[in-house]
Amino acid sequence: MQDYFQNYIDGQWVDGGAGRIDVTNPGTGEHLTTHALADAADVDRAVLAAERVHRSGALSDLRPVERTRMVQAIGAYLFENKAEIAQELTLEQGKPLWESVIEVEGAARYFEYYGNQAETVEGRSIPLGAGYYDFTTYEPFGVSAQIIPWNYPVEMTARSLSAALATGNACVIKSPEMTPVTNRWFALAAEHVGLPAGAVNVLCGLGQDAGAALASHPSVNLIVFTGSVRTGQAIATAAAGNVVPCVLELGGKSAAIVHEDADLDAFENDIRWGIYFNAGQVCSAMSRVIVHESRQSELVDRAVAIAESLSVGPGIERTEFGANMGSMVSDGQRDRAAGMVSDAVAEGATVATGGRKMNQPGAFLEPTVLTGISPDMTIAKEEVFGPVLSVLSFKDDKEAIEIANSTEYGLVGGVFTKDIDRAMQAARQIRAGQVFVNEWYAGGVETPFGGYGKSGYGREKGREALWNYVQTKNIAIKLGG
Repeated sequence: MQDYFQNYIDGQWVDGGAGRIDVTNPGTGEHLTTHALADAADVDRAVLAAERVHRSGALSDLRPVERTRMVQAIGAYLFENKAEIAQELTLEQGKPLWESVIEVEGAARYFEYYGNQAETVEGRSIPLGAGYYDFTTYEPFGVSAQIIPWNYPVEMTARSLSAALATGNACVIKSPEMTPVTNRWFALAAEHVGLPAGAVNVLCGLGQDAGAALASHPSVNLIVFTGSVRTGQAIATAAAGNVVPCVLELGGKSAAIVHEDADLDAFENDIRWGIYFNAGQVCSAMSRVIVHESRQSELVDRAVAIAESLSVGPGIERTEFGANMGSMVSDGQRDRAAGMVSDAVAEGATVATGGRKMNQPGAFLEPTVLTGISPDMTIAKEEVFGPVLSVLSFKDDKEAIEIANSTEYGLVGGVFTKDIDRAMQAARQIRAGQVFVNEWYAGGVETPFGGYGKSGYGREKGREALWNYVQTKNIAIKLGG
């Protein structure tokens, strides 16, 4: 890990107008490195560079197959360098090394998938009778601003950058200030595959400074943001001032409904992945389990056993796939999650296991299971963003759906049952952009992802994401004769 990293603007590595920011290794609590910190002037240079590339047609005028090859080559570059990227990711973010490898591989997969899609963005002809020829075409918006979260800095950047480049947009990426180091690999990849200077710009800046300047910049044509509801509202307000579309993914309080006929042996794996992967710092985490009262005791016992089986410590020491968990991203995030557990206990919840800060250096919270939760408790309604599972119970299907839909969020949901009719009824009634049946995180890059309610709007992943980055033009021709 080098001592200092710069921003990447218009093909050049540069310092930041706002000085520098320290990056901490959350696995040890020690200083890791320092990164350039961008100000509004840096943002302006990056946006104008991207605008210049767009107006030149350097991306949009290419045959789609040429963009296909460039986008796929970025993915190949990430995959070839995954060992080094994964190590840096673990050091700056805290997750186990094997989880970081999965993230980098997932990032490469986005470029593979959207590279394949570049040649499929096709218009259509519209019959208007013998006197006219009418057709539609799709054009890139131009400058895509992408504001990246700290929990998956590599994969979330790849998710938006790959689709944006495949459709011919130039991009300005604001990396998260807590985990900015690995985003530079996208600049290195852009150089490696021969993208023109200014096509991809990567800068680290504070949300209230660089983020606000980017969201309100008059030359930005599209904003993609993943993060908190409050910040999403601020970004949407700034974008509205310039009449700019947004894609907002704002988190969730997702629930798994577990019926009395569910396979609890299989569900143990869903608990492991659903709430303890990345120390629960996942917007679509399975943070609530709503279980039929006849299976509640058994499910809690199983959840407690899983939580207590996890080896928790520095992610860089956890190299192999298995029952282990790294740190949270910072002491502040850890303390917030621990505080929500304490508040839940004050409201009447019971800690079945965990719930405490660990007595060791680093931002560690014990894997936690809470019982005695009622739908009106804060812990049942607000996102913890940590390794905290809340268990609620229900008597009948109607009550299960009501509890699942009792928050302002609507990102994902799940239903676990052997009864396909019951599963399909639940999938229809759960207010969420994605519903998993009998496996949490079923799906992949190919499946659209996005929220209802305060989980945001717009869809990422799948072919649906392509339409975020293009606008429709209709051309109507009056024929002579």
